[in-house]
Amino acid sequence: MAVSGFEGFEKRLELHFFGDDPVVDNMGLRLLDFESLVKVLNAVQCTVVSAVGNHYFDAYVLSESSLFVYPTKIIIKTCGTTQLLKSIGPLLHYACNLGLTLCSCRYTRGSFIFPKSQPFPHTSFKEEVIYLEENLPSNLCYRKASVMPSKMTSHSWHVFTASDQTHIVSQNDDLYTIEVCMTELDRVMAHKFFQPPGDGKNGDIAGKEMTKLTGIGDINPGAIICDFAFDPCGYSMNGIDNDRYSTIHVTPEDGYSYASFECVGSIFDDNDDIAEVLKKVVQVFRPATMSVSTTCASHEVWTRVANAVEPLGMKCRSCAVDEFPDSGSVVFQTFTVRRK
Repeated sequence: MAVSGFEGFEKRLELHFFGDDPVVDNMGLRLLDFESLVKVLNAVQCTVVSAVGNHYFDAYVLSESSLFVYPTKIIIKTCGTTQLLKSIGPLLHYACNLGLTLCSCRYTRGSFIFPKSQPFPHTSFKEEVIYLEENLPSNLCYRKASVMPSKMTSHSWHVFTASDQTHIVSQNDDLYTIEVCMTELDRVMAHKFFQPPGDGKNGDIAGKEMTKLTGIGDINPGAIICDFAFDPCGYSMNGIDNDRYSTIHVTPEDGYSYASFECVGSIFDDNDDIAEVLKKVVQVFRPATMSVSTTCASHEVWTRVANAVEPLGMKCRSCAVDEFPDSGSVVFQTFTVRRK
């Protein structure tokens, strides 16, 4: 293990808002100009490298992961030594100017590979919770923080949620979010996320080649993909499929290789849909260790996870379940390659 390297494990912040103005409700946060978004990202210490949008939302690939902007929801996911929680202040300010009020917040992350390299307020989960408590408005009075353990000390799941009284469990309670964290990637597969020295290709062109070469483009063939390759290595993509997003980020360096996959689905989807997606993700990266966090308000989607990946040689090592006021159930499962 390297003494220190690039931190692949992301921090993820999801904020939901509401407003009375129907014009704002139709576009809402999407009315924020690019300059305002840049100021938010400056506080986090990252930049936009590529973007795509459709009728429903806008998706930005960042220098450190992703940003998704819906009319009344924003999701920021950042890796490295970014200061994600510092986005809360400016986001609340800009939302207020649009007549929007925060009604729920969810913050999640795995266990950092290099925790001592993290800056304030990410030096510990306790510090993060204190910062959240102090910077969220008082109307978000239903709050809970939890560290969900596993049998592997390298994988635990940190969750903080806060909600106001009228928005406990969001309106879209048929939706679920799956967050996958993979470590110890197959070296042959990880090598595909390195750019050949001196090939002169920009990040957009190299990213498209990586998407095709690795099979990432086949995970959801119906999605519009916005991808980017970093020099000399690393890769990010956002997929947009109607009102749903997916995202992948790869840190391929040997010794601390890491990849993440996240998507949203509905309990009304075909049961095989998420299983097929997870199978494809595991086959692209072939990790030795992975964790899967499933957040769902009303349905046990998590049972499909093990059924999808265990036939590929992964064995479920632990499963933890917790309930959160504004999110429903969070199920955290860990897997390792089955011993021969």
